[in-house]
Amino acid sequence: MHETLPPPGSAARLGEAVLAVVDAAGTPQPAVPITVEQTRHAFVFGNIGFDFIGLANGEPDDVGTEALAQRYAEVFNTATLPFYWGRFEPERGAPDTTRLRAAARWFRDRGIALKGHPLVWHTVQPDWLLGLPLDEVERLQRSRIRREVADFAGLVDTWDAINEVVIMPVFDNGDNAITPLARARGRVPMIRMAFEEARATNPEARLLLNDFDLSSDYEHLVEEVLDAGITLDALGLQTHMHQGYWGEDTMLATVDRFARFGLPIHMTESSLVSGELMPAEIEDLNDHQVPSWPSTPEGEARQADEIDRHYRSLVGHEAVEAITYWGITDAGAWLGAPIGLVRADGSPKPSYDALRRLVRDAWWLRPTELVTDGRGEVRVSGFRGDYAARLAGTTTPFTLGSDAQRIALTVPAA
Repeated sequence: MHETLPPPGSAARLGEAVLAVVDAAGTPQPAVPITVEQTRHAFVFGNIGFDFIGLANGEPDDVGTEALAQRYAEVFNTATLPFYWGRFEPERGAPDTTRLRAAARWFRDRGIALKGHPLVWHTVQPDWLLGLPLDEVERLQRSRIRREVADFAGLVDTWDAINEVVIMPVFDNGDNAITPLARARGRVPMIRMAFEEARATNPEARLLLNDFDLSSDYEHLVEEVLDAGITLDALGLQTHMHQGYWGEDTMLATVDRFARFGLPIHMTESSLVSGELMPAEIEDLNDHQVPSWPSTPEGEARQADEIDRHYRSLVGHEAVEAITYWGITDAGAWLGAPIGLVRADGSPKPSYDALRRLVRDAWWLRPTELVTDGRGEVRVSGFRGDYAARLAGTTTPFTLGSDAQRIALTVPAA
């Protein structure tokens, strides 16, 4: 039996299997040693992969180093790649497909799955959309969805299909061509466009509705979308906590409000500060502009404690399927905030060590030798995911999932 340190209420995270060892004739084999180890979590421990695009393409980069990449791979099994239209295709007809595909392959070669963010958003839009008729904007947006989903099928099969729709029709912080389209068409039709175009292009893709507005407005929008017959694969909840950790009670109550829809919950953008907190009176985090925002020893200790609490509580909620942290390093972090788990100089903060202990120690089965009982069986339990059993030089992969299973292993003939 694997001794873990599971989070509260984590029974939904655990799986069990019985390995039954027999000889070629099918006779059970007692007292046979088997080495079992975990190879991958089923739970999505994600982070942004923005910092490694240059490294994956052989471009000089003093942020996304090989050392940082190794730290990344020790904790995270899923990377979010940036598909902000205005940066992905700043010049019409010249998308950054080749570089992003190289980055996607680079991550996949390291056993890290991919998610794309986002296909539709009113912010970071290409300037060349401005002034075009709404029908043309819609045609180009639909084409952009189909192009990216098709070009990355098999590499990126999870997408934030549309981002921050609650505010989309009323956004007034700068000109863009998508807000007028959303105002004219409506929120639900915009969501339908994103999901139907993406799903028609790649029926195997997992598509999320994602938002930072976790008020009742978002709940009502989800209700409208489901009533309209639009199929959502998961709900994305952003939780940037630059003004301080919300606490377990608030976080879990928020998840509960959205879990009522019966959809998997993805915590898509989580961040916690390891320095001075942003003033509480600021409503839009983008309005906090400071020349320097350093990490501090006191802040790092606080961040480590909050990371531990944040992950334990959310991994313990059966509706939560994924947590994506928004930054591995302070170098180039969003808004210049010290939200990374690694300092700008590449050294790990206490928060990195705290998260690694959970993901790779408390919730992970290292190579463990077990011995079959009198019936030739050994029982394995642990956090759901992929495992490997080694017996007499032969390795057999298996999965711990929601259903207990029995796996037969044959002792090779002498």
